[in-house]
Amino acid sequence: MRKLENSELDRKSIEDFKKSDKTSIIIVLDDIRSLHNIGSVFRTSDAFLIEKIYLCGITATPPNKEIHKTALGATETVAWEHNKNIIEVIENLKKDNIEVYAIEQVENSISLESFCPKKDTTYALVFGNEVYGVSQEAIKICNGSIEIPQLGTKHSLNISVSAGIVIWDLFQKIKN
Repeated sequence: MRKLENSELDRKSIEDFKKSDKTSIIIVLDDIRSLHNIGSVFRTSDAFLIEKIYLCGITATPPNKEIHKTALGATETVAWEHNKNIIEVIENLKKDNIEVYAIEQVENSISLESFCPKKDTTYALVFGNEVYGVSQEAIKICNGSIEIPQLGTKHSLNISVSAGIVIWDLFQKIKN
Protein backbone atom coordinates (compact mmCIF):
# COMPACT_ATOMS: atom_id res chain seq x y z
CA MET A 1 0.00 0.00 0.00
CA ARG A 2 1.27 3.49 -0.93
CA LYS A 3 -0.12 6.88 0.00
CA LEU A 4 -1.25 8.76 -3.13
CA GLU A 5 0.43 11.99 -4.16
CA ASN A 6 -1.74 15.10 -4.56
CA SER A 7 -1.16 14.93 -8.33
CA GLU A 8 -2.81 11.47 -8.39
CA LEU A 9 -6.08 12.55 -6.74
CA ASP A 10 -7.85 13.74 -9.91
CA ARG A 11 -9.02 16.97 -8.32
CA LYS A 12 -11.44 19.18 -10.17
CA SER A 13 -10.54 22.73 -11.06
CA ILE A 14 -12.84 25.46 -9.72
CA GLU A 15 -14.28 25.77 -13.23
CA ASP A 16 -14.89 22.01 -13.49
CA PHE A 17 -16.49 21.96 -10.05
CA LYS A 18 -18.91 24.72 -10.99
CA LYS A 19 -19.87 22.86 -14.20
CA SER A 20 -20.33 19.51 -12.42
CA ASP A 21 -23.73 17.97 -11.72
CA LYS A 22 -24.39 18.65 -8.07
CA THR A 23 -25.75 16.39 -5.37
CA SER A 24 -29.36 17.44 -4.69
CA ILE A 25 -28.58 18.69 -1.18
CA ILE A 26 -28.59 22.27 0.11
CA ILE A 27 -27.10 23.17 3.48
CA VAL A 28 -28.60 25.87 5.72
CA LEU A 29 -26.45 27.09 8.61
CA ASP A 30 -28.26 29.24 11.16
CA ASP A 31 -26.50 31.27 13.84
CA ILE A 32 -23.27 29.27 13.68
CA ARG A 33 -20.71 31.00 15.90
CA SER A 34 -17.55 29.06 15.06
CA LEU A 35 -15.75 30.19 11.94
CA HIS A 36 -13.94 26.85 11.90
CA ASN A 37 -17.27 25.00 11.83
CA ILE A 38 -18.41 27.14 8.89
CA GLY A 39 -15.18 26.45 7.01
CA SER A 40 -15.41 22.75 7.72
CA VAL A 41 -18.97 22.58 6.36
CA PHE A 42 -17.79 24.35 3.19
CA ARG A 43 -15.00 21.80 2.79
CA THR A 44 -17.34 18.83 3.31
CA SER A 45 -19.84 20.41 0.90
CA ASP A 46 -17.12 20.70 -1.73
CA ALA A 47 -16.15 17.04 -1.24
CA PHE A 48 -19.71 15.87 -1.97
CA LEU A 49 -20.66 18.41 -4.68
CA ILE A 50 -23.37 20.06 -2.57
CA GLU A 51 -25.58 22.51 -4.52
CA LYS A 52 -25.44 25.49 -2.18
CA ILE A 53 -24.97 26.72 1.37
CA TYR A 54 -27.21 29.35 2.98
CA LEU A 55 -25.56 31.29 5.80
CA CYS A 56 -28.23 32.73 8.10
CA GLY A 57 -28.42 34.88 11.20
CA ILE A 58 -25.06 35.59 12.81
CA THR A 59 -23.25 33.00 10.67
CA ALA A 60 -20.16 34.70 9.25
CA THR A 61 -19.56 34.85 5.50
CA PRO A 62 -16.52 34.56 3.26
CA PRO A 63 -14.09 36.04 2.64
CA ASN A 64 -12.81 35.44 6.15
CA LYS A 65 -9.34 34.32 7.22
CA GLU A 66 -10.66 31.98 9.95
CA ILE A 67 -13.24 30.35 7.64
CA HIS A 68 -10.54 29.91 5.01
CA LYS A 69 -8.30 28.00 7.47
CA THR A 70 -10.66 25.02 7.41
CA ALA A 71 -12.44 25.60 4.09
CA LEU A 72 -9.13 25.54 2.18
CA GLY A 73 -10.64 27.23 -0.88
CA ALA A 74 -14.08 25.57 -0.79
CA THR A 75 -15.67 29.02 -0.41
CA GLU A 76 -14.59 29.56 -4.02
CA THR A 77 -16.27 26.40 -5.31
CA VAL A 78 -19.48 25.88 -3.33
CA ALA A 79 -22.25 28.37 -4.13
CA TRP A 80 -23.38 30.28 -1.06
CA GLU A 81 -25.71 33.07 -0.07
CA HIS A 82 -26.26 35.04 3.12
CA ASN A 83 -29.72 35.83 4.40
CA LYS A 84 -30.21 37.07 7.94
CA ASN A 85 -33.68 35.51 8.17
CA ILE A 86 -33.78 31.70 8.47
CA ILE A 87 -37.58 31.64 8.20
CA GLU A 88 -37.49 33.46 4.87
CA VAL A 89 -34.88 31.01 3.56
CA ILE A 90 -36.92 27.95 4.60
CA GLU A 91 -40.14 29.38 3.16
CA ASN A 92 -38.43 30.19 -0.16
CA LEU A 93 -36.88 26.73 -0.37
CA LYS A 94 -40.26 25.12 0.25
CA LYS A 95 -41.85 27.33 -2.44
CA ASP A 96 -39.27 25.83 -4.82
CA ASN A 97 -40.49 22.32 -3.85
CA ILE A 98 -37.38 21.58 -1.82
CA GLU A 99 -37.87 19.27 1.16
CA VAL A 100 -36.47 21.03 4.25
CA TYR A 101 -35.35 18.98 7.25
CA ALA A 102 -33.96 20.24 10.53
CA ILE A 103 -31.08 18.18 11.85
CA GLU A 104 -32.24 18.15 15.44
CA GLN A 105 -33.53 16.06 18.33
CA VAL A 106 -37.29 16.61 18.32
CA GLU A 107 -40.47 14.65 18.92
CA ASN A 108 -41.25 12.35 16.01
CA SER A 109 -37.90 12.89 14.32
CA ILE A 110 -36.71 10.35 11.76
CA SER A 111 -33.58 8.51 12.79
CA LEU A 112 -30.89 9.09 10.16
CA GLU A 113 -30.46 5.41 9.30
CA SER A 114 -34.22 5.16 8.62
CA PHE A 115 -34.43 8.27 6.41
CA CYS A 116 -34.98 7.32 2.77
CA PRO A 117 -34.57 10.19 0.31
CA LYS A 118 -37.06 10.26 -2.55
CA LYS A 119 -35.81 10.13 -6.12
CA ASP A 120 -35.61 13.42 -8.01
CA THR A 121 -36.05 15.45 -4.82
CA THR A 122 -33.78 18.18 -3.51
CA TYR A 123 -33.25 18.30 0.23
CA ALA A 124 -32.25 21.25 2.40
CA LEU A 125 -30.66 20.36 5.72
CA VAL A 126 -30.88 22.95 8.51
CA PHE A 127 -28.12 22.99 11.12
CA GLY A 128 -28.45 25.32 14.10
CA ASN A 129 -26.40 27.11 16.70
CA GLU A 130 -23.72 25.15 18.56
CA VAL A 131 -25.44 25.67 21.93
CA TYR A 132 -29.14 26.09 21.14
CA GLY A 133 -29.51 24.01 17.97
CA VAL A 134 -32.16 24.74 15.36
CA SER A 135 -34.70 27.27 16.62
CA GLN A 136 -38.20 26.07 17.43
CA GLU A 137 -39.54 28.69 15.01
CA ALA A 138 -37.53 27.12 12.17
CA ILE A 139 -38.38 23.55 13.22
CA LYS A 140 -42.12 24.35 13.02
CA ILE A 141 -41.97 25.16 9.33
CA CYS A 142 -39.60 22.39 8.21
CA ASN A 143 -41.00 19.32 6.46
CA GLY A 144 -39.56 17.21 9.25
CA SER A 145 -36.53 16.52 11.38
CA ILE A 146 -33.72 14.01 11.04
CA GLU A 147 -31.91 12.88 14.16
CA ILE A 148 -28.45 11.32 14.36
CA PRO A 149 -28.64 8.36 16.75
CA GLN A 150 -26.28 8.78 19.69
CA LEU A 151 -25.73 6.11 22.31
CA GLY A 152 -23.22 7.58 24.76
CA THR A 153 -23.52 10.03 27.64
CA LYS A 154 -23.26 13.07 25.36
CA HIS A 155 -26.24 13.65 23.12
CA SER A 156 -24.80 16.36 20.95
CA LEU A 157 -22.17 16.51 18.25
CA ASN A 158 -20.11 19.37 16.88
CA ILE A 159 -21.95 21.06 13.99
CA SER A 160 -19.25 20.22 11.47
CA VAL A 161 -19.24 16.57 12.58
CA SER A 162 -23.06 16.43 12.35
CA ALA A 163 -22.95 17.95 8.88
CA GLY A 164 -20.32 15.45 7.76
CA ILE A 165 -22.31 12.48 9.04
CA VAL A 166 -25.63 13.58 7.52
CA ILE A 167 -24.17 14.74 4.21
CA TRP A 168 -22.29 11.46 3.76
CA ASP A 169 -25.34 9.38 4.67
CA LEU A 170 -27.68 11.21 2.28
CA PHE A 171 -25.02 11.36 -0.45
CA GLN A 172 -24.54 7.61 -0.48
CA LYS A 173 -28.30 6.97 -0.33
CA ILE A 174 -28.96 9.37 -3.21
CA LYS A 175 -26.11 8.02 -5.35
CA ASN A 176 -27.14 4.39 -4.79
